[in-house]
Amino acid sequence: MRLLNKDLRLQDVVLMYVTLLAALVVLLVAPYQAPSAVAPSRNPLPYSVPLDPAGQLQLSWNISYPQQEVYMELRTKELRHGVLLGMSDWGEATNADLVLLWDDGQKSYFGDAWSDAEGRVTLDSQQDYQLLEAQNSPKGFTLLFRRPFNTCDSHDYTIEEGTVHVIYAMLDQPIPSLKQLNVSRLQMGVQRILLLRPDTPNPSLLPDVQSLEVLAPDVTIPSQETTYWCHMYQLHPNMPKHHIVMYEAVITPGNEAIVHHIEVFECSPQMDTVPQYSGSCDSKMKPQKLDYCRHVLAAWALGAEPFYYPSDAGLPLGGDGSSRFLRLEVHYHNPLLISGRRDSSGIRLWYTPSLRRFDAGIMELGLVYTPVMAIPPHQRSFPLTGYCTAACTRTALPHGGIHIFASQLHTHLAGRTVRTVVVRGGKEVEVVQEDKHYSTHYQEVSFFLTQGDALVTKCTYNTEDRDKPTVGGLGIMEEMCVNYVHYYPRTQLELCKSHVDPGYLQKYFSLINRFHGGEGCSCSQKTVEEEFSTVSWDSFSEEVLNSLYTTSPISMHCNQSTAELFPGDWEKQKIPEVLEQFQHHPYRCELGRTAPWSTGATEVQPDHTG
Repeated sequence: MRLLNKDLRLQDVVLMYVTLLAALVVLLVAPYQAPSAVAPSRNPLPYSVPLDPAGQLQLSWNISYPQQEVYMELRTKELRHGVLLGMSDWGEATNADLVLLWDDGQKSYFGDAWSDAEGRVTLDSQQDYQLLEAQNSPKGFTLLFRRPFNTCDSHDYTIEEGTVHVIYAMLDQPIPSLKQLNVSRLQMGVQRILLLRPDTPNPSLLPDVQSLEVLAPDVTIPSQETTYWCHMYQLHPNMPKHHIVMYEAVITPGNEAIVHHIEVFECSPQMDTVPQYSGSCDSKMKPQKLDYCRHVLAAWALGAEPFYYPSDAGLPLGGDGSSRFLRLEVHYHNPLLISGRRDSSGIRLWYTPSLRRFDAGIMELGLVYTPVMAIPPHQRSFPLTGYCTAACTRTALPHGGIHIFASQLHTHLAGRTVRTVVVRGGKEVEVVQEDKHYSTHYQEVSFFLTQGDALVTKCTYNTEDRDKPTVGGLGIMEEMCVNYVHYYPRTQLELCKSHVDPGYLQKYFSLINRFHGGEGCSCSQKTVEEEFSTVSWDSFSEEVLNSLYTTSPISMHCNQSTAELFPGDWEKQKIPEVLEQFQHHPYRCELGRTAPWSTGATEVQPDHTG
């Protein structure tokens, strides 16, 4: 009996030991296995973008909103001694959040790191990037890893809605110690992507949908870094009314890393004829009449998914009140100066004769394209604000208001941040869209705008690399501050924008002229551009201009689709007073909220697959 009890106790101990060991193995192995929902071999990650212009690096990802995590897969066609991926405010290699794969000549390692202001790299004491899989195959090398949106780590980038600047580099030599690595000595690249996407399924389309492709006509991409190519497209003259219900990009294979963004504009319905043109949008040969083709039909940016309209609304195409002339604009980003590459990229519009309940419309918010709104040179962050006043929405919107369901922010090269808010009773009540690291993307939103609401769009600009003032206008080296909002039901309100009263701007020129020893008058025969070009830019003239823009009366453009103003007095309007309600704090860092996956680099032994 004693022997039996002893054997039972021994058996219990062995069973407990085996159970504990099995549990320990599960705990050790589980963090390094990708969930089946995101495993690339079983279910490809839904979002993908090429990082470098040569197409050597590809980033794919998926999002887990319940876990507040991003799963990323980095694929490189040829791996030498490692690869670096990072995120920073504006694509700088310094002061960046980094994740690296590197080797010391014998072993490979994976780790979370950061760079300081001089570019020196340090392994982060809190390892928030968790390696899930490393795989080598004939098609290239793949890393699969994940990271929380917010790590509560001062060295890590907080992933938020809006544009994320992703930086990358290949490591060509072994790294015996990360202390020897300096990112400022690497050939770094940058890509701007919309990392977080709406967590909603795409609606299905009816069988009667047809497609229309608005494509570049086999363009030879110029061997220069930036090209905006314009091409005119003509619809059938008797095309009846249809509804656009979805659109998507058509990218010529091999050019995925060069085609940066694409837009399709509709010309003014009042234009009976439009000159045929296919060439640089900045060319002096471009007919001036094309500047009246500014009504956005579709817009796509690198990495964007197909855009679907709500099930009860569609954008009119064809029929009365619609233009049969479209302007395609393709932005090519070719930093490697590749020559001889041909391209026929564009937008595919999906439309249906089965009209939906509501016509959708597109309204322009922000600033009018005018040189009276300008940014001084050498500015790190200079703000400009455009208004859609309560008086305009009371005049132009229907009694029941409108439903805004999508938004696209737009500036040119100096734009850094854009924010549009709804103001009701002098208080911010809704953030329409905000991008702290601006890039051209549509984002889905959902809210109602009622009569008497105001909309305020604020843009900030960086002109540190410019020696002359940047004026507002259509040219790529001029600036814009625009939010194109999609809404339904469609109204006659096509444009609700503002600019400073020109008379007050003339007072500014006179004041600055007197302050710098001039005669104190501004010559009426000078253009605004000429006036700005003669300003002596110092802290006084910069601060006074900023004060002018934030306090002086404005001219409102409360425009109908015919480009005519709605009835009303729209000159010398008082700037709406706005009490800012929303301070953007998407995450709270609390003790124990997040935990690092580890405290040191992970040794990597990749799987080899045939």
